[in-house]
Amino acid sequence: MTGGLGGRLRKAIDWRTRPARWRLRVATSSLRTKPTFLVIGAQKAGTTSLHAYLARHPDVLTATKKEVEYFSRHYARGEAWYLAHFPFGRRRTRAVGEASATTLFHPLAHRWVHAFNPAMKLIVVVRDPVDRAYSHYQMEFRWGRETLPFEEALEREERELGAELERIAADPLTTSPRLLTCSYVARGRYLQQIERWLELFPREQLFVATSEELLQDPADVVARISAFLGIREWRDESYPLCGVREYAPIDPATRERLARTFADDNRRLADFLGRELDWTRPS
Repeated sequence: MTGGLGGRLRKAIDWRTRPARWRLRVATSSLRTKPTFLVIGAQKAGTTSLHAYLARHPDVLTATKKEVEYFSRHYARGEAWYLAHFPFGRRRTRAVGEASATTLFHPLAHRWVHAFNPAMKLIVVVRDPVDRAYSHYQMEFRWGRETLPFEEALEREERELGAELERIAADPLTTSPRLLTCSYVARGRYLQQIERWLELFPREQLFVATSEELLQDPADVVARISAFLGIREWRDESYPLCGVREYAPIDPATRERLARTFADDNRRLADFLGRELDWTRPS
């Protein structure tokens, strides 16, 4: 973990030691296209697939990679570093964006995005928060950042997340790998996060889809996002899933406990969206 002024300064200038090609990208950052939309989350809800679908749209330009994470993990690196991830403009380009699924949850990202572009279009994908939490855990465990069993990791989150958020509030430019492994439940409280963004952004700049909609009819979701972004409707030949992994099923007792934990949040989200959610329907 890197924190403090020295760490932030090292991050801010580390592009100077990168290969010449990257230094050229940073040097020409002011000439590069600035994003007009962001896929901000939720993590493990289908953002990888959605990013791939949007990247193939002929009217869309995307960053050089998914998960630039400037507004959630790398803000200290500066705007030139961020813009270096984007290409030069094309005459026909009408939407420019990137997808960093950690952005939605970060407690300060909404302020940083608003300062960057108050007209930014924001796209959110939500998923059954129980499935999302368990998928998130499996990813962290697979990558070696999580070592506890799932149930113990949930208990640790209850103990430690508050202090981690306070640490970020006290030192906004610090990085926090611990935030990823202390937020399995918290990232599934979608409306709490969305409401924070709506403190600065008008509702018409926010698009919310569910992972079920994206799975069942990706062409329709992309068409609706195209309308939201003001670009032409376009249909791809296929919409393959990306980033899908198989793992052992969640313990039924743990699922039931988490379903109760999220019940209130899910009802409030459904009311906010004005539509029933697949995971809130009676079984």
